[in-house]
Amino acid sequence: MPDGGHLPDRSDGPRPGSATGLQLRILATSDMHMHLLPHDYLADRPCDRHGLSRAADLIQRLRAEGRPCLLLDNGDFLQGSPMGEMVARQGGRDASHPAIAAMNALRYDAVALGNHDFNFGLPFLRRSVAQARFPVLAANLTMSRGQDFARYCMLDRWLTDDLGHEHRLRIAVIGFLPPKTEEWDQDLRPVMRSHDIILTARRLLPRLKAEGAELIIALAHSGIGSPDPHPGMEHAATALAALPEVDVVIAGHTHEVFPGPGWQNHPGTDGTRGTLMGKPAVMPGYGGSHLGVIDLDLRIGTQGTIIDGFNVECRPVAPGTPSLPLLSRPLARAHRDTLRQLGTRIGRTETPLNSHFAVIGHDAGLRLVNMAQRWHVRHRLRGTALADMPVLSASAPYRAGGRGGPAAYTDVPAGRLAMRHLADLYTYPNRITAIRITGRQLRDWLERSASIFATIPAGAQDAALLDPQFPAYNFDVIDGVTWCIDLSAPARFTPQGGLADASSRRIRDLRWRGRPVGDGDQFVLATNSYRLASCGLFSPLVNQNEVVLDRDALSLDVLRRYVRTRRRVDVPTAPNWRFAPMPGTTVTFPTAPVALTRPLPVPLDHLGTDDAGFAVMRLSL
Repeated sequence: MPDGGHLPDRSDGPRPGSATGLQLRILATSDMHMHLLPHDYLADRPCDRHGLSRAADLIQRLRAEGRPCLLLDNGDFLQGSPMGEMVARQGGRDASHPAIAAMNALRYDAVALGNHDFNFGLPFLRRSVAQARFPVLAANLTMSRGQDFARYCMLDRWLTDDLGHEHRLRIAVIGFLPPKTEEWDQDLRPVMRSHDIILTARRLLPRLKAEGAELIIALAHSGIGSPDPHPGMEHAATALAALPEVDVVIAGHTHEVFPGPGWQNHPGTDGTRGTLMGKPAVMPGYGGSHLGVIDLDLRIGTQGTIIDGFNVECRPVAPGTPSLPLLSRPLARAHRDTLRQLGTRIGRTETPLNSHFAVIGHDAGLRLVNMAQRWHVRHRLRGTALADMPVLSASAPYRAGGRGGPAAYTDVPAGRLAMRHLADLYTYPNRITAIRITGRQLRDWLERSASIFATIPAGAQDAALLDPQFPAYNFDVIDGVTWCIDLSAPARFTPQGGLADASSRRIRDLRWRGRPVGDGDQFVLATNSYRLASCGLFSPLVNQNEVVLDRDALSLDVLRRYVRTRRRVDVPTAPNWRFAPMPGTTVTFPTAPVALTRPLPVPLDHLGTDDAGFAVMRLSL
């Protein structure tokens, strides 16, 4: 198994019965999503929020302080930016994938795979990581074709105690990815299976101990969830920390920052000390925004290695941190190629396309995506038995703030449309799919989307409109019908898609071409491959439905062809849906500060800026 070029075995060195003053520093990144350079490719301008080359400066400074260090990554490093898309379209033909080249240059010690690392297919992933000079780990993944990835690796570090004696520390690093990874990318089902994290850990951890592991670090591309495991749990970092063999946990997947404020009511977590079930743990944000730093004080005695003390931080990479030339130089070619491809002219829009007000029903960019999907599916259904069936289209605002921050909104001005603008509108490598759907299922699809909203009592003043647990990328808007949302009714579904209140209905007055939609009415719904994955928010509603178009063209390619065919698009701005009136009631929602310089779609009041930098708006219902 690869060891990343670590120190040679010097097991004959002194090892007294009780050694003190031993220190080890663990540095961790996660969810880099191909944000390698501090450049916003969608806006074509420098970016101070993301970039591994900026985090690299902090990594090098912390290494220079003299403690023995490990540098680890927790997955999702190959997908997520236009550079990643460009490299994937080229098929990985270059000698080295930019992300792997950057990680080699920084001398990473080990990385775990995340679910998005499989988005471009298994052959592309294998070609990319074959260039790595470090172990690539996936303990709970088995392959039905080809060789399994390494489950864990053993790293040796020599630590010097207060008396100047050296001690070899054998460190096991084991990696886990979400147990539904092959369900999210359905092309993967025939070739691999990702298994339960906790069951896998219970099986493998004793083996690591038997092979001499004195410290076990779990790279868990998994969110911070319940300490009580259940089969197939996606957010298993806390339950993993509860296993006695695990000493340190690096969490990820949800793009959150831990330790930090906001974790007070999570069982098993201490957001001040930085622990999960009493074990040091960190989750370092997204795209190089933070660097996880865990400093361990160790003692080696007759019972083995003991963690005497620790300090855990999630250090933000400060704005203005310079880009490390060590990374900038090898990435220069990929950067130039990405800029050139994104500058390709596709067409023109007469309508500004932004997601600043998507959560109150105004998003012309989302409407354009839906128009393209409907156009594509209608074309595919010509000459079939379904040619005359009404076609609807579902899409969500994929860039609408949230954990991405106040700059993470689509913002395309009227005028020339280049490829970068279309990439801004559709950021995921999904494939277009279409199913038959009934009026009843359509209503429940919209009910699940409406779970994004909090329950608002009549007469409330400045109540928060949004449920912070519901991400905007699950807020599907369906083009081709109109409806009304009653915010005074409780959500019918939870943010995770489970039934919350079977008696509640928020969706009112659902109509197609002005006529009420009946439960038995039949439609074709254009959507994407991710929505129909068996673990998706919407798939339980329609998992027995007829699929009339199965994982067809890439959704971004459909959008590009639609705009190129039309050359000039003029997107209707009238919303598909509205809130039911609630006189005397006001709600607030966040948006990008730049939205204040754009025409407001409805009367709104600006209430200031919140701690995260979002502009806070008031809407009267």
